[in-house]
Amino acid sequence: MTQTSTTHFGFKQVAVEDKVKLVRGVFDSVAGQYDIMNDLMSLGIHRIWKRIAVQLSNVRNGEQVLDLAGGTGDLTTLFEQRVGKNGQVVLADINSEMLRTGRDRLIDNGLVSNILYAQVNAECLPFADNTFDCVCIAFGLRNVTDKEAALRSMYRVLKPGGRVIVLEFSHPIDKITKKVYDFYSFNILPKIGRFVAKDEDSYRYLAESIRMHPKQEELKNMMEIAGLERCEYFNMTQGIVAVHRGYKI
Repeated sequence: MTQTSTTHFGFKQVAVEDKVKLVRGVFDSVAGQYDIMNDLMSLGIHRIWKRIAVQLSNVRNGEQVLDLAGGTGDLTTLFEQRVGKNGQVVLADINSEMLRTGRDRLIDNGLVSNILYAQVNAECLPFADNTFDCVCIAFGLRNVTDKEAALRSMYRVLKPGGRVIVLEFSHPIDKITKKVYDFYSFNILPKIGRFVAKDEDSYRYLAESIRMHPKQEELKNMMEIAGLERCEYFNMTQGIVAVHRGYKI
């Protein structure tokens, strides 16, 4: 008798083939209120985290950037300012509603000349080898079913000398922060989701998915196994968020 492979969806165990559909349901539900909720639940600090991640990417004029799980386009906007007219940014997301929201927002802001859009699965990127100078995934890796496959795929599409940037919720580095953060995540965040996005369950999933995400050293090791070198990470807000960086040599 064949056993069905399972993976985690928050704290629940689900069939591997069901996770993409479940994650899609979460982001279909919150796409319209995504930016407002980000500002509320992080008190606006997510904008600082994103700017730091872009700075650590060392993206320069004329380069090619893939913004994976790019959602509503915050990182794409920042990368576009760096690559200039001679470069290009691909805003990519597995979720059509998020991608549509991001595309509409960027077009409304007049960003049309050097941005492309692609609905893709990070585990099997449909781009040629050695295409991008930087691949960034922000607050998206924890939702990927096979993180190892995604990291290998990111490595494959990087040019030699290119870098992967992973910006993600992580694990607090001290007990006091962890205690406060846990209380906020499981008692306050879902209520904000209920009142603002009319969706308590999706934000409860968010809190759970963060706890299931690899810790800082574990993710660094996963990046090295995928082939990336000179891997390192930078904790922000006492480890609530971390930026991981690795290079293709």
